[in-house]
Amino acid sequence: MLLTNREFAAKEKLEIKNMTTYKHTQIGYPMLVVTLAVLVLFTWAYITASTEPPSVDSGPNFAVSATMVLILFILASFATLTVSIDKNYLRIKFGYGIFARKFALNQITSFQAVKNHWYYGWGVKVWFWPYMWIYNVSGFDAVEIMMRNGKIYRIGTDAPRELEAAIKQAINT
Repeated sequence: MLLTNREFAAKEKLEIKNMTTYKHTQIGYPMLVVTLAVLVLFTWAYITASTEPPSVDSGPNFAVSATMVLILFILASFATLTVSIDKNYLRIKFGYGIFARKFALNQITSFQAVKNHWYYGWGVKVWFWPYMWIYNVSGFDAVEIMMRNGKIYRIGTDAPRELEAAIKQAINT
């Protein structure tokens, strides 16, 4: 039986959903507050621009409005971080999936629950000393994983012990 790309993708998505052994979503409340504040600011600016007396330069501008929507879209995409583990991969996804990453379980050599320093911040970033990638939306708890190639990643979570236990269980099966 030959499947179309759409059918294949749907089947693969269903298989992944059925095999997921761990899934947790952390909500980044600070990012939600920032997104709401920016939304209020943009709404105020839009209304103010709309109420100006008619002239060549007055009224809402399409390019500015589109930029505002894009900024809100990007901010909202970093409001949650979903971590899931299936048979082969540890997957992370910010928001509605603009940024997603997967790590092969058979490439993970070590993992441990850790606390990030406050100055590591939130979001997606590379830290140079020690060299590692950090993915988080809120708080300071994370699970650090080391890969066979020596790369280090920290995945933020509000449930570090549960994620650590889920990784251990997935690797040992």
